Amino acid sequence: MRASRLLSLLLLLQTRGRMTAAELSRELEVSVRTVYRDVEALSAAGVPVYADRGPAGGYQLLDGYRTRLNGLSAEEASSLFLAGLPGPAAELGLAEVAAAAELKLLAALPPEPRSHASRMRERFLLDVPGWYRDADDVPLLGLVADAVWEGREIRMLYRRWGPAEVSRQVRPYGLVLKGGSWYMVAAPADAEPRTYRVARIISAEALPVRFARPEGFDLGRFWQEYSAGFQERMYPAEAVLRVAPGAEDMLRVTAGTRAVEAALATAGPPGEDGWRVLRLPIESVRHARWLLLRMGASVEVLGPAELRGLMISAVEELSALYGAGAAQPERAPLSS
Repeated sequence: MRASRLLSLLLLLQTRGRMTAAELSRELEVSVRTVYRDVEALSAAGVPVYADRGPAGGYQLLDGYRTRLNGLSAEEASSLFLAGLPGPAAELGLAEVAAAAELKLLAALPPEPRSHASRMRERFLLDVPGWYRDADDVPLLGLVADAVWEGREIRMLYRRWGPAEVSRQVRPYGLVLKGGSWYMVAAPADAEPRTYRVARIISAEALPVRFARPEGFDLGRFWQEYSAGFQERMYPAEAVLRVAPGAEDMLRVTAGTRAVEAALATAGPPGEDGWRVLRLPIESVRHARWLLLRMGASVEVLGPAELRGLMISAVEELSALYGAGAAQPERAPLSS
């Protein structure tokens, strides 16, 4: 364990530069005292690590020192090949670069990790888009990615939900691939970052204007917070339902796992007939009507009154359409 930790400490200093003992302790999940001992061990082994004292001090390696050790275990090397997504790499224009990097990584690995990584690549595949949908068509992804990388502002024509087309000039901070869809995290001038679906960008141009990323902005943390807030914004209303025994799985498929799990977490025990009352988070009563009609007689809407009224109207329309007195379409005679 200690040898692995020493190598991790060395690689942290090599890749990040000066780091304090407190920062190293958080990264390595050890005490500050352990960091002191590990640094002493590296120095004793001939690694040119030195400390600067004072408020802005910390440990760092002598300028120009680089280790040739990669320290990859068989499992660590294999995990890198799981991270190689050929579809997204091709969309970003990096298919050939990613393939070349993969070959170089394989060639650089010792025999055992190389064999393990090859088996991983042969036996596991990551397919990003969900079922029943294709990945977004993103012809402007390359332009956006270049602007993100170079720190250039973008002027774009964007199609909002509605649909409505708006012109925006933004500072792109990063790109996120979520469920087969690319999202740009960007901020208009003097505004907070927000998300834009790249497939909805109708036209765009990268401007010569460069911008500085906000100090401390973390794309991963922003997306995590945005995703959590999105779930709350997505379900501003609530429907009260009676759900038949065993219909919860079908309701998960219909209304979404997260919403149903939230409803089940606050639900009481089933009644004597096995039916259970749930308070289901919904986007709107009209959207809920469309979803819950798919449940047939496995769900009864108790409230709100507007939603129950919409369900009753839909059932009456279906009854009129399929009732015994409805006209039957003429059928062509079967050929003999």
